Amino acid sequence: MFVILTSKPGQYRTQANADISLLEAWDYHFCGRLLAHFAVGELLRETKVQVIEDGPGGTTNQVPSKFLERFDSLEQARSELQHLCQFGALDATLTPAPLTAPPATPSAA
Repeated sequence: MFVILTSKPGQYRTQANADISLLEAWDYHFCGRLLAHFAVGELLRETKVQVIEDGPGGTTNQVPSKFLERFDSLEQARSELQHLCQFGALDATLTPAPLTAPPATPSAA
């Protein structure tokens, strides 16, 4: 089974553990702004995924993997990402990203 972990810079980040083998990552830009970072991974066994809120006082939640949408193949997970990120003629792009921590929100200068 395959899952998609979502992180939203400035809001929260989702972290896989050893029970999810990350395979690829994607950045979603809308009108030139990074809105989300997606990591696609293979679920090796039931687990809990950390969802960490950004900012001071942010909390960390442990979400059971049973609540994640699952896909039978990597191709189905990719197809779902494409479907989620298409808005007709609007400026929305999904680009490959490194399999690292989600990008940080740029600090205000």
